[in-house]
Amino acid sequence: MEQSTSLSATRLASLVEGFDRSPAYVGLADALRELIGDGRIGYGTRLPSERDLTDALGVSRTTVTRAYAVLRDSQYAEARQGAGTFTRLPGGRTRALDRALWPSDVGNGVIDLVCAAATAPPGIAAVYADAAADLPAHLGGHGYFPAGMPDLQAAVAATYDARGLPTAPEQIIVTPGALAATAVIGSALAGPRDRVLMESPTYPNAVQALRTGGGRLTTIALDPSGWDLDAVTATVTRHKPRLVHLMPDFHNPTGLVMSEPDRERYARLLAGHDAVPVVDEAHHLLALDDDHAGTPFAALTKDAVCVGSASKSIWGGLRLGWIRAPHALVDRLTRARVGLDLGVPVLEQLVLTRLLTGDLEPVLRGQRARLREQRDAMAGALAEHLPDWEFRTPAGGMALWCHLPVAGATALSTEAERHGVLLAPGPSFAPEGGLDRYIRLPYAIAAPQLVEAVRRIADAWAVVTSGRVGAAAPPVGSEPFLVA
Repeated sequence: MEQSTSLSATRLASLVEGFDRSPAYVGLADALRELIGDGRIGYGTRLPSERDLTDALGVSRTTVTRAYAVLRDSQYAEARQGAGTFTRLPGGRTRALDRALWPSDVGNGVIDLVCAAATAPPGIAAVYADAAADLPAHLGGHGYFPAGMPDLQAAVAATYDARGLPTAPEQIIVTPGALAATAVIGSALAGPRDRVLMESPTYPNAVQALRTGGGRLTTIALDPSGWDLDAVTATVTRHKPRLVHLMPDFHNPTGLVMSEPDRERYARLLAGHDAVPVVDEAHHLLALDDDHAGTPFAALTKDAVCVGSASKSIWGGLRLGWIRAPHALVDRLTRARVGLDLGVPVLEQLVLTRLLTGDLEPVLRGQRARLREQRDAMAGALAEHLPDWEFRTPAGGMALWCHLPVAGATALSTEAERHGVLLAPGPSFAPEGGLDRYIRLPYAIAAPQLVEAVRRIADAWAVVTSGRVGAAAPPVGSEPFLVA
């Protein structure tokens, strides 16, 4: 039988403190839905009895009774005979899991806005064919390259040289994607006694990967307008983290870019506290407006470990990432990497080597042009269909980070699925809960699909804000949505 935790009336009263009392039962229900939706009250938690919560809040019994009824009607709670009222989520327990971790293979008219990954650019098949012609020359060897094929190491190192960060080939460790690179770093550099500091919001897969070695998670809130380095300083001074994960270029999910003064100050701060920066640069090539030539964070501190990837800038099917490490950490990271796998496929390494040593710019230019068109199409559709949603148009990256007028991102993700759109709500990007007034909207698919997705999301949002969550939506998928 499933075991449930209990929440005391005193604790719950502190969590909902300041809730809107006009009328009180609606304000209390809204506060509770936000807490349940963003994970601060866990799935399956037994709520306090109506009598105990009435006393703790100093409200009438009717207020609590009606608030609990609203929770049950909107599928955020259920009553169990003789046991009490327990939290749940619309859509069931799977909604409590981080769906942003799972790319989906959808069809039947469903539009996936969970996975932020573009289709392959033109010409990739030809590069694969050319690389396959080079494969026979490598068949006489064992095919294992724990640090990567030497030519690819040199090609990746050259990209850092071009950015003003001198890098030797032996400083590069090739991995099967950026997440694998992050897991290697977590396994090698952060043990069970070490703190790992991460931003909130952040990319949820990175949270799991960086804790591979058992590091203890600490979070720092990322302000919608940028990095609050005074708060970062206080957190680093207090918790003394071993690793600090940051995304200075087109942060995922917010799209923020760290300013040059902030990079310099942040680097000095971490160097002064012996904290190793883990710099996720998966999106740094995806500048969609002005050229982005921010100083590589690792150029400002000798201790930084960088994570790079071909998945976002080229294609997700090219499962290759890498670590750029200080010389002093290369052996340690390589040993940890061998504990996870012995290398990536030779053919993919040959493909990426050809791309990096050839003329990559036309490929990147094509990707940027597509993403720019798609970003602008989605922004225009939001302005038309959801004008009260707030977002800052990012200068790069792959997603809009939208602030909702009221909390309800979790409920929206459930209702949107009924309308044929898969969404990742803000709590998916909050390692320790919160952010139910935010939702990430990737613009990685074709513009007509994005416009249709926003139209469906607007219909779902109307259901959520009307309080009719769970109402039947028109059937989706009788015919697939076609892109002209």
